Amino acid sequence: MTHTVATNGADLHFTDTGEGEPLVLLHGFTGIGDNWRHVFPEPIAGHRVIVPDLRGHGGSTNPSGVFTFRQSALDIFGLLDHLGIERFKAIGVSAGAKTLLHMATQQPLRVEAMVLVSATPHIPEPARAIMRTMTLESRTPEDWAQMRQWHTQGDDQIRSLWQQGVDFATSHDDMNFTARTLVAISARTLIVHGDRDPLYPVELAVELYRGIPNSALWVVPQGGHGPIFGQQAPAFAAAALAFVS
Repeated sequence: MTHTVATNGADLHFTDTGEGEPLVLLHGFTGIGDNWRHVFPEPIAGHRVIVPDLRGHGGSTNPSGVFTFRQSALDIFGLLDHLGIERFKAIGVSAGAKTLLHMATQQPLRVEAMVLVSATPHIPEPARAIMRTMTLESRTPEDWAQMRQWHTQGDDQIRSLWQQGVDFATSHDDMNFTARTLVAISARTLIVHGDRDPLYPVELAVELYRGIPNSALWVVPQGGHGPIFGQQAPAFAAAALAFVS
């Protein structure tokens, strides 16, 4: 069932299905919550599954026009507070994983277990260089068609998302995790990373693995950014659910 909740000045669109332990699924930047059906096509037994659209994505609003992963974490906490959920497990990919890093350091005791896919402690310069090239002018008709299918609040919403992606290139304080901050994470953590990730080299996944106390690392051979879709989805789904369960 689809719902909307007001939190931190935005309206978050989300689905809330199933019964059991709370499991939160957080999508990647410019994606939507419904993307998870490509990974988990069937209901997840034994879990109450909460799947939001992040601020400004899909059916969620973002009146500020600004997106930070720190604020995204506060939004998801606001959603969970509204639902009366104290402790939970979570799986996040890319932007969703970065959001989870903030959640697990802001309120460590609330995150019981998490799977971080294509996360990074900080944004390296090669990724910033790629982000600077992803301008509105570089987008193809196919890009527009896909985004219009996912983000239904009009082209201004899409333009805002793409501009926020470019703005990540000049952001330095939002994603700035070190060994000193990562050690606060108490959640059992599985780090999943492609060894061919063009944005975040696998060394950054190792940095997370070394910094998060109770963590495990799964490097996906020949995997790119977000190596959990397509042919890789069944193996990932099985491993991720086994880990959080």
